[in-house]
Amino acid sequence: MKKLLSIFIPALLLAACGGNGDGGQTEDDGLTEVTFVLDWTPNTNHTGIYAAQAEGYYEEAGLDVEIILPGEAGAEQTVATGNGDFGISAQENVTQARLQDVSIVSLAAIIQDNTSVLASPEEYGLETPSDLEGHTYGGYGSPIEEETIASIMQADDADIENVDIINIGDTDFFTAVQRDVDFAWIYYGWTGIEAELRDFPLNTIDFTEYSDALNFYTPVLITNEEMIENDAETVEAFTEATAEGYQLAMEDPEAAAQHLLDAEPDLDEELVMASQEWLTDVYQGDAPYWGHQERDVWENYMNWMYENGLIESELDVDQAFTNEYLPGGE
Repeated sequence: MKKLLSIFIPALLLAACGGNGDGGQTEDDGLTEVTFVLDWTPNTNHTGIYAAQAEGYYEEAGLDVEIILPGEAGAEQTVATGNGDFGISAQENVTQARLQDVSIVSLAAIIQDNTSVLASPEEYGLETPSDLEGHTYGGYGSPIEEETIASIMQADDADIENVDIINIGDTDFFTAVQRDVDFAWIYYGWTGIEAELRDFPLNTIDFTEYSDALNFYTPVLITNEEMIENDAETVEAFTEATAEGYQLAMEDPEAAAQHLLDAEPDLDEELVMASQEWLTDVYQGDAPYWGHQERDVWENYMNWMYENGLIESELDVDQAFTNEYLPGGE
């Protein structure tokens, strides 16, 4: 049976034409106020943003950037309605939004390859998708999870019907896999590194080993079409300064991580430093420059979503992303 990915609440569609698309008021000091919406609590996926702010790259670009948490509305809705100028999303969310006539656009791939994996305690022996049969998955309630796991299990001659799926929301991974479930979906660059620091051996299953289409962009930097149409100068200034922040994170991960820690002192310093070091070579990967997005990646994953009933129709992916505002972009 066809399942549609329900990421966006109806209010998003009603308000999708909102916002002023002008990057906010201009301050007396000549800086343009810009609001940036995170996708989750601050972590090393976001280091380039904090580095750009702390190093003065945004100010040099004429911007005063306020970083905010997404709240219940989420980054996509906040940016689409013009209540945030820029934000962090993921390729599947942008694809779904575009098909709902929500005009958010990806400006950059924050991480070049999909670093998310299925993870479980090593002692459970879940090394391949076929090993997942007879076990319990703890997820966050999106249809995309079941379809993704089903896809890699099918590639390994297994059936997801033999997996018990429960919603654990934002329950801590380590608590969940020792109490409620056998495996869950994590970003290795954060939770996987935390497991290493805890001496908590994991087995991980990499989606991309079973399907090239699952090597999609997550996370991505977004804005809305109205910002691009009405204030391309601010879009370019913000994107270039952000790229400079991520360049610092690649060239001097310790200094960049310290900027994140200075802004968010409640974070675990050892975890931030170790995660940042791991991400150093991952942000850009084999791309010609940080943030670069390939059309084939958007096309392949969109086709995968369509073939698996996660979207109702195909998308012209050229509307969903652009490299134009990146240094070295086209």
